[in-house]
Amino acid sequence: MRAPGAGPVVAGVPAPVRCGIDSVEISRIDRLIAQTPLDDLAKIFSPGELADAGDGPGRSASLAARYAAKEACVKLFPRELAAGRVEPADFSVVRDGYGAPAIECGPRAQALLDRARLAGIAVSLTHDRSSASAVALALPVTTEVPLAGRVLFHLLPFRRDVITGNLRRVFGAAVPPAEIDRIAQAHYAHLWRLIVEFFRFRWLSSERRRALVRVENLDGFYRAFDAGHGLLVLTGHFGNWEVATVAGLQNHPESQGRFHFVRRPIKPRWLDALVTRRFNRSGFGVIGKRGSLDRIVTLLEGGGVVVFPFDQYAGGSDGIDVEFFGTPAGTFKSLAIIALATGAPVLPACSWREPDGTHVLRFEEPVPAVDDADTNEAIRRTTRAYNAALERMILRHPEQWWWVHRRWKSAGRRPRRVAVPPDDPAKAGAASKTGTDPHRNP
Repeated sequence: MRAPGAGPVVAGVPAPVRCGIDSVEISRIDRLIAQTPLDDLAKIFSPGELADAGDGPGRSASLAARYAAKEACVKLFPRELAAGRVEPADFSVVRDGYGAPAIECGPRAQALLDRARLAGIAVSLTHDRSSASAVALALPVTTEVPLAGRVLFHLLPFRRDVITGNLRRVFGAAVPPAEIDRIAQAHYAHLWRLIVEFFRFRWLSSERRRALVRVENLDGFYRAFDAGHGLLVLTGHFGNWEVATVAGLQNHPESQGRFHFVRRPIKPRWLDALVTRRFNRSGFGVIGKRGSLDRIVTLLEGGGVVVFPFDQYAGGSDGIDVEFFGTPAGTFKSLAIIALATGAPVLPACSWREPDGTHVLRFEEPVPAVDDADTNEAIRRTTRAYNAALERMILRHPEQWWWVHRRWKSAGRRPRRVAVPPDDPAKAGAASKTGTDPHRNP
């Protein structure tokens, strides 16, 4: 079956771009089952795999075939395997609706597939009396490019070098140049859609606006919110964020007055004023990035929700160089500082546009802050965890992220040491007023 958006097709099947093969002796799995406690065995095989293998005489052969499939899958990513970024347990064998074997990827494995622009992995299993074998084929994705994207890419070179350079930095090691160009062209089409939607949105009725958006994992949002420490929402320039948030949350009146968006002013001023008015009319507050720490802490203490765009470059005292898609990038450290100081959960959220023109606003599960005796290290590792969450969301729909931004300005510079903030958020706010707090600008 062809994966959605999959690449070259031969006889109705996407042409694979990578192949992994492995064979396992069944006697080896016999010994593994006999010598390994069930809890440890569950670290190798998923609950579904153990259940499918049953308890009969064919159990070892069935698990051997599944383990061969896992090994074949990791052979599709030899560099990542050598670096410890993926292991056999990140893949599991499930059965599709017809009973045929299929590969289900864990979070780490899925991130690798997304980074390599792979639609999925096709697998074939077999075994005889003594051994089991598996073949895994990686199936590529080909980005569909609207006509507007192709035309604008060639006729409007606005930051084209920045866009293609950023895409090569992220995808260049694993994705063909032609696919990178297609993502860039699809991004131009996305930017065009943004402009059209921006002016069209204001003329839509409230009913039509609400019908444009669906919100996913709202239960996850409420679970985090009910912790009682306020809520920090980590997001970026995904899809049409204004449409998705304003229209999506209007379907939930209980959210009115609770959401506050941290944002930099937009140029020109008339556009910034227009966007701010739209947010305010929809019941959402707007917080300027400069000198806002005191207000953010006060809002969190009152049970507010603070939405923090986290995907822009942060330099000077505002930022810390932390890995982002494998390269150090200046990243706002204030989100980690606030989360560590207040205990407020950090919930990633993103949006994207579906092919039919509707929008999705999705809340992910919270990203826990990293506790460390060294405050600097806690801030650095927590910030890296936030960047990793951004990476996963960007790779889901890469053509709809803001590639025009120069995100890696600090690439090649020596990392800066993070100054230790005050333990008390109130003191942090007071320090920002005196100019002694390097974290005064979230």
